[in-house]
Amino acid sequence: MRIFDNTECKLGEGALWHPELKRLFWFDILGSKLYALSNDTASSWSFDEMVSAAGWIDKQELLIASETALFRFNIETGKRTDLAPLEAENIITRSNDGRADPWGGFWIGTMGKSAEPKAGAIYRYYAGEVRQLFGEITIPNAICFAPDQSCAYYTDTPTRQVMRQPLDAQDGWPVGDPELFLDLNAEGLNPDGAVTDVDGNLWIACWGDGAVRVFNHKGEQIERIDAKAKHLTCPALGGLDYSTLFVTSAQQGVADSELKTQAAGQTFFENVRSQGMPEPAVIIERD
Repeated sequence: MRIFDNTECKLGEGALWHPELKRLFWFDILGSKLYALSNDTASSWSFDEMVSAAGWIDKQELLIASETALFRFNIETGKRTDLAPLEAENIITRSNDGRADPWGGFWIGTMGKSAEPKAGAIYRYYAGEVRQLFGEITIPNAICFAPDQSCAYYTDTPTRQVMRQPLDAQDGWPVGDPELFLDLNAEGLNPDGAVTDVDGNLWIACWGDGAVRVFNHKGEQIERIDAKAKHLTCPALGGLDYSTLFVTSAQQGVADSELKTQAAGQTFFENVRSQGMPEPAVIIERD
C-alpha cells in the first residue's frame, strides 16, 4: 500500500469515507484529534478527550464517539452538541471502534484505557437511545454490516474470533444470539477494524500483522494487502468509485527500533479490484 497521509498517529483509528464530501476522516485516539484529507486539502480538529469513531449526519456535521459521550460535531464551526452519555461515569473506559448501520443507527464499542479485561461493551445509538448490545468486551472491533442487511459483524480482539449477529430487517436490532463466523486463532491473527464490500466480503485490518486480509462469506481468505506498518487498525473503502482501500495504523506498541523502518501511525491507500458501498448517514431526528 502507498502512503495517503504521513501524519504519524499514536493510535490511528476510525477511517470514514464521507460519501457527500468525498473526504477521508480518521482519528488519533491517543492524540485526541480528528483528521480529514481530500484533494490535498488537509484539516484537523483537537478535542479535550479521546475520540475514536464517527458517522456522517450531513455535509456539515458528524456524529463522534468520545470517552464520555456521543455528540454532534460541526466541522465548519467546531461546535459540539452532546447527544447521549457513553459510560461517562466510568473513568476506566473510552470509546473504540464504531460504524453507522443501514437503519441510520450507530454501533460503538468501549474498552478499558489499558485494555482491562472485559471492561468494555458494544452499544447501539438509535432513535435517541443508547442501548447496550454486548457486555464484558475487552477490545471491541470489526463492527460492520452485511450489504444485504442480514447481519452485523464484530469481534473482541483478544478472542481472535469474529462474530456474526443476525439483525431484524425492520429496525436493525439484534435477533437471536451471535454466531461464530471466523476463528483466527490457528493463524494467530488479531482482528481489528473491518468493513464489507458490495459482494459481502469482509476486509479486516489485523493488528501486528501489517496487512488487511479479505474473507468471503464462507470465511475463506481470498486476498491479503500489505502495508509498511505493523499495527493496522481500521479500513475504509472509498474514493470516487469506492474502489480505493484506505487503512489507518498505530505507533502504539511498536518498538523504537522498528519505528525507523516502518511508516507506523501513517494512513495508507491502494486501488483494489473490489467495490465498497457508501456509508449510511446517521439519522438523528426521526418522524
